[in-house]
Order: sequence, then structure tokens, then C-alpha cells
Amino acid sequence: MNKLTITWHGHSCFTISCNGYDVVLDPYAPGSVPGLPELSLTADMVLCSHEHSDHGYTQAVQIRENGPENPFQITKIDTFHDDASGSMRGPNRIHILEAGGLKAVHLGDLGCGLTAMQADLLKKPDVLLIPVGGYYTIDAAQAAEIVERLSPRVTVPMHYRSDTFGYPVIGRLEEYTSRCSNEIIYDTNVLTVDERTRVQTAILTLA
Repeated sequence: MNKLTITWHGHSCFTISCNGYDVVLDPYAPGSVPGLPELSLTADMVLCSHEHSDHGYTQAVQIRENGPENPFQITKIDTFHDDASGSMRGPNRIHILEAGGLKAVHLGDLGCGLTAMQADLLKKPDVLLIPVGGYYTIDAAQAAEIVERLSPRVTVPMHYRSDTFGYPVIGRLEEYTSRCSNEIIYDTNVLTVDERTRVQTAILTLA
């Protein structure tokens, strides 16, 4: 059975893996996110939603040579980092990774609503990685609306503040999870998703 492995490294940085092929998304620079350790990752590919230091530090990822064949079909959707057509914080790029009949979506620092065409491309993913903290991105209420619109199998909140990490101006995770009825808290930062995984809001815990 095909599966995707999702590994959270903090903030909006994840590794999505399938068949031994690893894609890192949105690695952050040392010191760019309060409370998070420096990243040192190895992968076959790195993708960034935009060039800000907390999302676009590709130097944190060593690219593996002669790795496995890439199983992913990757689609990119250009959006904005704000609700003013990018005039405040610039562009944002959504990444859709599809392999073995499974689809993962990383929304990056989405700061605006989705058009009907964008929502149609994004609908019913097996994994949706979504910012929920507000201020720099959509907030908890906007995230909940997008989740309802897209109907993901597994929703993983990102880009929020806790007692130990995150920007003080953004919202806490609880502001989003208070709107959820299917929350599962994991004691790990790794989650495996396949076609049998039940609908849930997955809260990953940093190792």
C-alpha cells in the first residue's frame, strides 16, 4: 500500500517522503524562528514557498546524490503572502505533491483567500499543511474555513506559537484546535498517511 511520511521540523518546515525519496519544504535559517534549533537536513529536493529567511533557507538542506527516482508529481500555485495582492509581504507559492494516488499540500505562508480555480486544484488532499497563526498569514478562523472548503483527510497546523517557540505576534495553536472536533495529539514529529488513515487534525510534537 502506498504511503506518505510527514516529518515536522518546526514552524513550516516539513519533510514529505515516499518510496525513500525525501522533499524538504520551507527550511528556516538559524535564529530566524525564536525557540527552534538550527536545521541540518538531508533530502533529494528542497522547495520553498518564498524567500523569507524563515522559509527559504535552502542551505539547511544537503541534497543527496544518486538517490531514488522521484515519485512525486509537483504542482505549484502562485498566491500572496498577504491580502493586498502581495504589496505588503510579497508572493507565496503553494506546493502540491502527488505520488501513488496520495496528495499532500503545503500552503506556505498563505495570507489570502483562494480562488475557485485554486481551491479546485487543492481539494480533497490526503495531507494539508496549513498556517494558522495569523498576523503574517491567514489566522485560525480563516484556516478553519479553508479546511472546510478543501476537505482534507489529515490537517496538520503549522506556523503558530507555543510556550517554547514561535513569533510572539502570531496566534497559539489552541486558537485553531478549539475549532476542531477531530484533534489527535501525537508524541512524535512523524506521521504516516495512507488511504486508510481516518479524517483528523494531527498535532505533531517536536522531537
